[in-house]
Amino acid sequence: MPETERFIAYLRLLPQAKATPQQTTYPLTGVNPVVVGRDFRCQIVLDPTVYRSVSRRHIEISPLPGMATTEREWIWQICDLSSRNGTFINGVRLQGCKLLQTGDRIALGQNGPEFVFEQQSVEEMSPPSAPKAIPLPAPDLYSTAPSAARLSAARSRETVSLTQLFPILSTGRELAHKAYLIPAGITILFVVLLFLAIGHPFMFNFLLASYLAGAAYFFIYQLCGKHKPWWVLAIMVVSTAFILISPLLDVFIFIFHRLLPGDLSTTTAQTSPVILLIKMFFGAGLMEEVLKAFPVLILAWVGTLLKPPLRQQVGVWEPLDGILLGAAAAVGFSLMETLGVYVPATYKSAVAQLGQDAAQLAGLQLLIPRVLGLVAGHMAYSGYLGYFVGLSMLRRQQRKLILTVGLLTASVLHTLWNAAGMINPIFLTLIGGVSYAFLGAAILKARSLSPTRSQNFATRFIHKSGR
Repeated sequence: MPETERFIAYLRLLPQAKATPQQTTYPLTGVNPVVVGRDFRCQIVLDPTVYRSVSRRHIEISPLPGMATTEREWIWQICDLSSRNGTFINGVRLQGCKLLQTGDRIALGQNGPEFVFEQQSVEEMSPPSAPKAIPLPAPDLYSTAPSAARLSAARSRETVSLTQLFPILSTGRELAHKAYLIPAGITILFVVLLFLAIGHPFMFNFLLASYLAGAAYFFIYQLCGKHKPWWVLAIMVVSTAFILISPLLDVFIFIFHRLLPGDLSTTTAQTSPVILLIKMFFGAGLMEEVLKAFPVLILAWVGTLLKPPLRQQVGVWEPLDGILLGAAAAVGFSLMETLGVYVPATYKSAVAQLGQDAAQLAGLQLLIPRVLGLVAGHMAYSGYLGYFVGLSMLRRQQRKLILTVGLLTASVLHTLWNAAGMINPIFLTLIGGVSYAFLGAAILKARSLSPTRSQNFATRFIHKSGR
């Protein structure tokens, strides 16, 4: 710590009945951040055999660079490192980071160890015999002088416990939430089913397409970070697929292909690019986005008729709800379109020329990229439109403007994708990237607007984990 500093900050661990019968003081340095946790690499190490509710890396306390008071007193902040049981400042759960004030009580979990953050001027510090007196720490305090807690933790690591030898005894209940046990179990199930389906092309294709579509949706679900019951998402998938085999599809075709200029069957090689784009916009982009949004709007209306807690589970009350339901609708649409139209058409055209085995391979080669491309295709357009459906629930007075902008934007992206496929694969890459960027931006904005933002579990690609 520089000699010009007039204040020393430290954490005082309050005594507990069994864990800490006496107070322990941990000085902080104005040079480096201090991490508190059970991991021996932390600057303040808590005994892992005593403080089991504390995460390996629970909190980080650091001085704000370049920020100090006129009296050369550091300004400190505390950040929760995604700890399992949370951090509480004066009884209030910490979300992210917060500036510390002298006297703040820091609890690591509701029943975990409790610290008091204090700062004291060098001039006012008591003699070494006083209870609160601490020596002036050096900048390399934590690298050269191990604390008593660190030595105690080192000794405790020499003893191997039963749960260390058999980790599943202590972490088994957390596997479903923190080790992706359920996705791994689903993957194993699909692998077994795929083995059983060998020799049955339709069943094999259906299982493979379902798994790939589910994996693509799981990626979007993790990015959104909001819980939505699986049965609500399944309803969205099934209802969208049902529209494609019901008389409702004829209604959509009549409106967009007959009443509006979306009939692509009349196009020829001489059709001008402008006319072709117009037909694609009405006959593919606009029609398919309205079709996929239809069950989302129905479910949003149904949600208003229900009572809590079903009301919140089923309905669309914020943009994240709309994105999740819109993306689920895209899964149902894409599976029906791929397995019911494109793969059979490819198989039929190839079987006469290449034989049955080669035709099946051709259908499989089409299926995989079509389904994997959901995140930059149907899922991107429908999820983006779903954002606007949810936004219209938050901004009801401007609902018409919001829905119009969302529908037109999603339809234009869809149309450009279809048109790019007729020009060059390079354009497909560009439009796919742009579509996913639109969806990603919508997810980030939806998370910031979410009324339940404090409960969000969204995936963070760059994050200091405390677990």
